[in-house]
Amino acid sequence: MLEAAAGTAPAMAVSPQKMRQVVVASSAGTIFEWYDFFVYGSLVSIMAEKFFANLSDDLALIFSLLTFSIGLIARPVGALVFGKIGDSQGRKGAFLITISIMGLATFAIGLLPTAAQIGMLAPVLLIALRVLQGFALGGEYGGAAIYVAEHAAHGRRGAATAWIQVAASIGLVGALGVILTTRTLMGEEAFRDWGWRIPFLVSIGLLGISIWIRLQLEESPAFKKLKEEGQTSKSAYAESFLHWDNLKIVLLALFGLMMAQGVSWYATHFYAPVFLERTLKVEQRTVNELMMTVVLLSAPFYVFFAWLSDKVGRKPIMLFGMVLFVIASFPGYHLLQRAANPALETAMARAPVTILADPADCSFQLDLTGGAGKFQTGCDIARAAVTGAGVNYTTEDAAPGAPARIRIGDTIFVGSASAEGATLAETGAVRADVAQRLRAALSTAGYPAQGEAGPFNFWLALGVLFVFVIAATALYGPQAAALVELFPTRIRYTAMSLPYNVGTGWFGGLLPPTVFAISTTTGDIYSGLWFPVIVTAIAAVICLLFWPETKDRDIHA
Repeated sequence: MLEAAAGTAPAMAVSPQKMRQVVVASSAGTIFEWYDFFVYGSLVSIMAEKFFANLSDDLALIFSLLTFSIGLIARPVGALVFGKIGDSQGRKGAFLITISIMGLATFAIGLLPTAAQIGMLAPVLLIALRVLQGFALGGEYGGAAIYVAEHAAHGRRGAATAWIQVAASIGLVGALGVILTTRTLMGEEAFRDWGWRIPFLVSIGLLGISIWIRLQLEESPAFKKLKEEGQTSKSAYAESFLHWDNLKIVLLALFGLMMAQGVSWYATHFYAPVFLERTLKVEQRTVNELMMTVVLLSAPFYVFFAWLSDKVGRKPIMLFGMVLFVIASFPGYHLLQRAANPALETAMARAPVTILADPADCSFQLDLTGGAGKFQTGCDIARAAVTGAGVNYTTEDAAPGAPARIRIGDTIFVGSASAEGATLAETGAVRADVAQRLRAALSTAGYPAQGEAGPFNFWLALGVLFVFVIAATALYGPQAAALVELFPTRIRYTAMSLPYNVGTGWFGGLLPPTVFAISTTTGDIYSGLWFPVIVTAIAAVICLLFWPETKDRDIHA
């Protein structure tokens, strides 16, 4: 149905030196993209403390995760704006603008005053900068992937564009390396006080280098050919989204690939560290070291799977990644608990936690509006406290109107409190009090606290995460080439950027708070994984049934 005429691409020779320059310049934006998001994702606990200080720890974490996600939510808008520019004016100009906006916004986060200094204006400014970053990022990846693919030799598009995906690993290692070095040199207290700003501020150097490199570039051969023939799109939006032949390709890219890539990538690289640190109580330094090791090991596999897709096709490699993620997710996260905190599993079996509450007081704890009047009942406060402690729970219905209580084992009870009608600050104080009393009761019942979980099985955790990144690299490695090959040249930037950014931004970006909300609501620290697993499984079926093989297509046509 979606097959296009294949054939040999016209010879548009690009020298090896020029090709290296194209790849480096294009990858710089991806490094920046992932550097920023890994810095923020790795510092989410500190950002919660600095910018949401008037909330309880658990609620501050949710708001901080949502602030992390909001930049991704804004990306489709940028995709439409910069996609139009790229298709009508040229690839080079569009992604020169995107990297400038993105870099300046990242740098500005390091200069922001905190909530302790300017109150509620601090999170407002943080959110504004995250939106600005997301807007710029919306046009970055599509432009980079298209620019490299349109320069690459036929039969080597996968291997060439794979370096953009490798750049994500460089961004992550760079982010974690700067954080780890700064934290070690300054000490934890100074780092949490003001040193957290340094990873954001040093990004200005990368911005300067990236802009200088991109200024040396010329327009891509495919766009030059299109412009010389007078075939550039004058109505990219209408052609992309109002013509069914093109719209069905946009929908296929979103539901047959990008939503799976979004959830599998973020489950592996963002939610896994949060799960290890917040739920399993692993020290943040250990989590950073683990993630750096995993990412370094994974980097060659982007190139390998992309190179393999040049030989055997994009579709089978990407399907392998989706299926592996679906199969590995639940057993993998259970093994992470065994590696990181076996004492917690023992304690939950010996003294299970039960929340006794009026069912009418219990709600699904995902709020994208930041409303102060949400989750103030005794049941919601109890559930947030238990989930924040990283503990599974079951529920028992109490009489209508009865106050919520938390039972640990058969004998220990912790009373929850309602904050209905209270201000945001008062709600935060109530939540903090319940969480503190719960932690003390859990300790009495034999639950391990932070740093008391026993020896951390680094190699088991590394093995689990390595399986996850193999799935991610198999899906992500051939992705850029597959997307570029899927769309016609004249609307490629616009049509490709939208599904990429909806998949990454909405499905992937909302994964951490969504998984956290599902786990909080169900009382099972693993239940939130159903979200990425089901999404990936649906995408795998759509990909299997409808995705065309594109590796031999002429992308200059």
